[in-house]
Amino acid sequence: MPVVLGYWDIRGLAHSIRLLLEYTGTVYEDKMYSCGEAPDYDKSQWINEKGKLGLDFPNLPYLIDGKNKLTQSNAILRYVARKHKLYGETEEEMLRVDMLENQAMDFRMSLVMICYNPDFEKLKPGYLEQLPGKLKLFSQFLGKRKWFAGEKITFVDFVIYDILDQNRMLEPKCLDLFQNLKDFLDRFELQTLTPLLRTGSPKLLATGKEFHSLTDTAAAGAIAN
Repeated sequence: MPVVLGYWDIRGLAHSIRLLLEYTGTVYEDKMYSCGEAPDYDKSQWINEKGKLGLDFPNLPYLIDGKNKLTQSNAILRYVARKHKLYGETEEEMLRVDMLENQAMDFRMSLVMICYNPDFEKLKPGYLEQLPGKLKLFSQFLGKRKWFAGEKITFVDFVIYDILDQNRMLEPKCLDLFQNLKDFLDRFELQTLTPLLRTGSPKLLATGKEFHSLTDTAAAGAIAN
């Protein structure tokens, strides 16, 4: 039985999971749920199924792998990473992974907050003004390492790739002052390039104004409820 990954038909929190599943050669079904257009934002596709899947905390994204049924994006990433030894090997590496995983989520949410806001165009300049300071911290954390945890790739590289890539699409020049981050993105794409990236699907790759237009249907109320 293939693994089932369930999420809205957008990039969102599932993109790094999809990339990780592709990289590990996991056979999986990418179960996508559609959310209706304004003003009703019909979420019946998900609502009609959410209570029938045997999930302890019904939510999106979810992952079903035989008897193992998980929700919460970070829990899913860690589960896949443990199965494929992509969680770091030493205590120092695992500490770096755990810390960056949460820092990346904070970074992601700062972008999501403006992209889901109807005043996106007004908020964008303020976001871009503080962006270099945030990127500098990631650049310093990476330093001269090949990957964020050390010399071997871990699941957190998929997470930080996703959010750096979104910011790069929002402002193509945002990484110009951070050569090691640019090199990281190039290295990641060379090593992990998958059919998911090669498709160039706007629903997987959009951000900024396009990101907002693709996700605002799912932003009404609690997006995953």
